[in-house]
Amino acid sequence: MEKLLWGPPAGPRRGPRPAFTLDDIARAGIAIADSDGLAAVTMQRVADQLGVTKMALYRYVPGKAELVALMLDIGIGGPPARDGDDWRTALDAWSHALFAALAAHPWALEAAVGARVIGPNELGWMEAAVAALGGTGLRGAEMLDVAATLAGHVRSLAQQTAGMPADAEGALEEGIAALVAGREDRFPALSAAVSAARAGGQQNQALDFGLARILDGVATLIAERAADATSTHPVP
Repeated sequence: MEKLLWGPPAGPRRGPRPAFTLDDIARAGIAIADSDGLAAVTMQRVADQLGVTKMALYRYVPGKAELVALMLDIGIGGPPARDGDDWRTALDAWSHALFAALAAHPWALEAAVGARVIGPNELGWMEAAVAALGGTGLRGAEMLDVAATLAGHVRSLAQQTAGMPADAEGALEEGIAALVAGREDRFPALSAAVSAARAGGQQNQALDFGLARILDGVATLIAERAADATSTHPVP
């Protein structure tokens, strides 16, 4: 698995000159998963998509687990280029880009779980998040935790909205509102919150709201680290 993800581009282990690249094979699987879900991806179906036999496909990829790993790494692609030096702006853009990548390929949420080998693109996202925090005074473990916390928030919202139309603004809130309607006595707090959100035009802000709160906390921690540094090494 690691060699397939991280090694140099390889053709089939035997036989004639390769007709496909690993990228070609992964993108065939991605097309199937985007259309019909990850369960629909089989070696046979990918082989059919490429116009080869399943046995010919095995010359490139040992099995479905390896195929899915390639699909995930190519599907999410690399992180966005950093624009400017502000860590908060960089991490906000990083989080929105990750959300967009997961929304484009909902099956990636299922693929990116459990013990597995992480590919170069996926590791590149972690590198970009940690790099954005360089010079902030945070410790290495704290930088990793920030990246993991942001990724967790993004994944959670992407999972909640998976399969929903991109223009379904406030669909989750509307669903809650429909359930609460006529049951206000049983759910008074929820009913009041939904009504207030509707009146204030503040629906469908969970992603940005959560990001702002997380980044507020990071900013507080950065300020604490700066204060610690000053108290340890007072300015003469």
